[in-house]
Amino acid sequence: MSRKKLLWVLLVLFTAFVLAACTAGEDAGEEPDDADTDTAEEADGEEGGEDAAAEETPDLDGKTLYINNGQEPTSLDPSIGFDQVSWDPLNNLMEGLTRLDENSEAAEGVAESWDISEDGLTYTFHLREDANWSNGDPVVAEDFVFAWKHMLDPDTASAAAFLAYYIEGGEEYNSGEGSADDVNVTAIDDKTLEVVLIQPTGFFLDLLTNPAFFPINHQVAEETPDWHAEADTFVANGPYMLDSWDHDSEMIFAKNPEYWDADAVNLDYVHFSMVNDSNTQYQMFQTGELDTASVPPELSDELIDGDNVFIGEYGGLEFFRFNLTEEPFQNKKIRQAFSYAINRDDIAEYVVKQGVEPAYGFVSPGFTAPDGNDFREENGDLVAFDPERAQELLAEGMKEEGYDELPPIVLSFNTSDTIQAIAEAMQNMLSENLGVEVTLENQEWNVFAEAQQNLELQFSRSSFINDYADPVNFLESFVSDSYMNRTGFESEEYDELIQKGKSETDEEQRYEYLYEAERMLAEEMIAMPIRYYNVVVLEADGVEGILRHPVGYFDLKYADKTE
Repeated sequence: MSRKKLLWVLLVLFTAFVLAACTAGEDAGEEPDDADTDTAEEADGEEGGEDAAAEETPDLDGKTLYINNGQEPTSLDPSIGFDQVSWDPLNNLMEGLTRLDENSEAAEGVAESWDISEDGLTYTFHLREDANWSNGDPVVAEDFVFAWKHMLDPDTASAAAFLAYYIEGGEEYNSGEGSADDVNVTAIDDKTLEVVLIQPTGFFLDLLTNPAFFPINHQVAEETPDWHAEADTFVANGPYMLDSWDHDSEMIFAKNPEYWDADAVNLDYVHFSMVNDSNTQYQMFQTGELDTASVPPELSDELIDGDNVFIGEYGGLEFFRFNLTEEPFQNKKIRQAFSYAINRDDIAEYVVKQGVEPAYGFVSPGFTAPDGNDFREENGDLVAFDPERAQELLAEGMKEEGYDELPPIVLSFNTSDTIQAIAEAMQNMLSENLGVEVTLENQEWNVFAEAQQNLELQFSRSSFINDYADPVNFLESFVSDSYMNRTGFESEEYDELIQKGKSETDEEQRYEYLYEAERMLAEEMIAMPIRYYNVVVLEADGVEGILRHPVGYFDLKYADKTE
């Protein structure tokens, strides 16, 4: 792209940012309107919440942290709200068997200890005697059995169900080929839970920190199936309880006196706003109505180096999928040509900003291999910007397919200013570097998600936020039968690599399988990586103790606010 043309594009993008930039969560990363989770049905890209206007902030009697959730949670049922705007609140209202600690490692939660069988298949969890629900009921093993089978029940249609396929009988029940009785999770007694896995899974304790594995008070749920829909019926077992919920406007959490570790909780209240505009929430931060806020993109250069800015890693990737069932992307060389034509450095530095890193691989930085090296550094750069090579590959691919000219190319994306800005930059690069004219198609989230799932989109935007701290989490998305594949790619060789990458007990060998799988993804180029996610958050003076895990959901258990 010529420098003159790039500057013109940037001026257009800057204008778009100024007019309207959106946010989807208090710490939804560098570009909160876009910090979706593919695993989370990409609901962060969804602008399903209303643009709630900033209202007068209530004055609560006690130490209160004021933060922004961006929009209404999709659901506070742990099996249904498979997105950041649901799981951020849930991670503070509830707690699983394990909980990420200050070092972002899986530590004791509801379970005070556990035993693992010699073959690595059977986990026996011992629940705390003082673990209670906010209504005073004890948290019992049956609450986990009920919750996990609810997640796997085909009638629940949980997007998170695949996470429980590590449990024996889980996939069979969820796919309709088995029954709830086949799911090998058992309440031995009120405070003892036994779980049997289909294969050794070294990251299982980390997996259990995911909100999808939170318990559900089975007695409350049986009496009130919609217990999770209103504050007066919601029961919590985490650091906070749901004090009030004004839908599409605000949520107020209060310290949960029944929580087993209540003495560690410093705040009396947490007030969640639902403001879906980054400029509005920044203004609220300036006036003291919010204690934390995302950085509006147009102010990134001005604010990014400030003293009150938190910048951290956030495991995730923004990428674009090719539909291998539609022309011309059945041809690998044409897919590779498109990738070589994209200047990821320019997109990261000039379009997204916020200190994000361009993506030259699929697995984001932050995953430590057995040898102590970072997965990303170990497997190196797998894609590159090379316009000349792009043109060569395009010519070769077109010759293989007998094309005199390419079929029309349509790039589809879900509605968001930042996503549109990236799409426009890519459109310009493909024209400038490859001579390919691309039509942009903007769709609302629900329409876009369904069309992508049904392989109706030729070339479309996606992103992924890791559910648990292991590189296989992203790579498993592209096995042949995964509903998250959404490309038409099928490969027995790739499927076998992922299976070995899950079950191999020698960690060094397991990582070798994962390195090979990622290299295969890059060679096949079924998806084009663009940039990694990060967390950039403004914090008011006196705010401390908020845990923002590189992989996981933000934690207010130890948060504090001093004068």
